[in-house]
Amino acid sequence: MNTKSFRDKFKIYQSDSSVAPLYMLGDAVEVLKELPEESIDFCMTSPPYWGKREYHGGGIGLEKDFPVYIENLCIVFAEVKRVLKQSGSFWLNMGDSYRNKNLLGLPWRIALALTDRQGWILRNSIIWNKVKGGPDNTKDRLRNIHENIFHFVKYPKGYYYDIDSIRSSPRKAKVVNGTVVSATGVTGIRYKRKIELSTELSEREKHNACAALEEVLRQVADGDISDFRMIIKGEQRTIHSNSEKVSGRAKELKEKGFYFLKYHPNGSKPSDVWEILPEDTQKRQLHFAPYPIDICKIPISATCPPNGIVLDPFCGTGTTMLAAQLLGRKSCGIDICKGYLDVAKERSESAL
Repeated sequence: MNTKSFRDKFKIYQSDSSVAPLYMLGDAVEVLKELPEESIDFCMTSPPYWGKREYHGGGIGLEKDFPVYIENLCIVFAEVKRVLKQSGSFWLNMGDSYRNKNLLGLPWRIALALTDRQGWILRNSIIWNKVKGGPDNTKDRLRNIHENIFHFVKYPKGYYYDIDSIRSSPRKAKVVNGTVVSATGVTGIRYKRKIELSTELSEREKHNACAALEEVLRQVADGDISDFRMIIKGEQRTIHSNSEKVSGRAKELKEKGFYFLKYHPNGSKPSDVWEILPEDTQKRQLHFAPYPIDICKIPISATCPPNGIVLDPFCGTGTTMLAAQLLGRKSCGIDICKGYLDVAKERSESAL
């Protein structure tokens, strides 16, 4: 394939209304160089891990020394940064490796290389708990069942983020015998009693605390918040530090005698620990990566706009592309192995 055709194919794809993925066979760096600057909305990838196995087509992951592996990945990710829009996000899934029984810490070595040398902003470090792992016959260490996922952006502000698209559905408040009851059964009676019996609050602080509690209960009844907790001076342990120098809540507690933790009406946002089973590889012979489609759903939903284009420079058998397609996004996948891309196309076509 003529590398000049990558740019042409991409430009045609940009104007196409279809969300069927565009697949490009070739070296990631060479293909990315053909793509226009700031033309991609979102990138998520899981590169070949160093020293794990020999992937079809060779390429990254087969280096003799891991510093060379890191350098090769950084070259690819520099091109990712060039083609990513200012509003874009880059999500990186990395597994670790051992050398001479020494765990290398490769995910964090790569993450720090990207922030320190290329200026990426690291917004989140996620632990992917795979719940179960493969067979492990070692007798001198624990089983490894987690991997790292990093969320990078180009600038600290202005990147696309739709937090409401990934919130969990909250339980609803209700009214029982004329009393507002929150999703977790909070009525306010217990807090009112604590306020009345407090020896830490002045009479004025008690009055203000009761008035504020009534307002929060009204917000629950109106659906403005789904739930709340009230922290009262001397009654509960503060959530963070007691020091006013490092905690705004500690300062609020000292000045007012109370503060509230309010829960969003659309539900809570995901945490930075994800329990997701690896993809079932029992019936697959060509590609062995456990990278599952569920890994991609939160990143794409939250950080790729509905009309955006998804990129995976190491797309393998097309899991990122399939997730994008199912979520209604266009996508471009690059891989050095034709066999992988053939499987990726079959998966995409079966989803149509």
